[in-house]
Amino acid sequence: MKRLFIALIILGLAVSTVQAQFGSQWRQLRQEVIFGVGGTSFLGELGGADQVGTHFARDFEIVYTRPAFTAGYRYKLNESFSVKGVVSYGWLYGDDATTADPHRMSRNLSFRSPIIEAGGHIEYNIIKEKFGHRYDLRRIRGKGNTPSLYVFTGINGFWFNPKAQYNGEWVALQPLGTEGQGLVSTRDKYSRISWSVPIGFGMNFLIDRNWGVGFEYGARYAMTDYIDDVSTTYVDPNLFDDPVAQALADRSDDWVGAAPYNQRGDSRFNDAYMFMTINVTYKLRPRGRGMPKF
Repeated sequence: MKRLFIALIILGLAVSTVQAQFGSQWRQLRQEVIFGVGGTSFLGELGGADQVGTHFARDFEIVYTRPAFTAGYRYKLNESFSVKGVVSYGWLYGDDATTADPHRMSRNLSFRSPIIEAGGHIEYNIIKEKFGHRYDLRRIRGKGNTPSLYVFTGINGFWFNPKAQYNGEWVALQPLGTEGQGLVSTRDKYSRISWSVPIGFGMNFLIDRNWGVGFEYGARYAMTDYIDDVSTTYVDPNLFDDPVAQALADRSDDWVGAAPYNQRGDSRFNDAYMFMTINVTYKLRPRGRGMPKF
């Protein structure tokens, strides 16, 4: 009886130790690197839904999706909050030919642009990540890994360079001033460097104690309306000395709506874009001793 009592005490201490280790393991595994691949999609003036130009997600068209790649570093502040630095690369695309709206189709504009983005995000874990133990110890709660579910926001800086196809070549549009930038006194050329506010969510499933796989979706609201080189109105084509600029400023086929100072874009709303990625994460272990072995 005495031996059984001692054995029960030892078992109880072991279970308490294991559970205590699980409760603080996030401190030992609070750093991780992230690599992702997926797609981008553009939400702006060009192309979009089969209706008069709408705004943001209502204009989403899956045919605009283009490849994207991301890499990042996450640091857990506590079990609920993390900060993340991320660098992303992708392509954005839009084409009036993909919409059935007659006014957009008649405008006949299109573009593509690379986008390089670097940002800092803060994440809140709705479902906190929990580690199971390595061994199948019965009657110990939490033996399986629990995936995390989080939402995030932050700030991103990005570079873009919209181009359109002309005579089989892709021509950079910003230097041309297609809406009279640099030619009309009230219109300056826009910068190809801007910033955006991301809002999104993600999940991460632990494969083992080092590796995980997850999904992340983030919409970006940009502080520019010129990602697609379209924002305001047409200008008098006689302003252009460059025939390429003149041709790309108005690509419609004798459309009356393309008359000077008629609407070309919609300056009431800035552009937006999305990143959707499948991610692989790897946890960085500290070099010091004391890591739990469960």
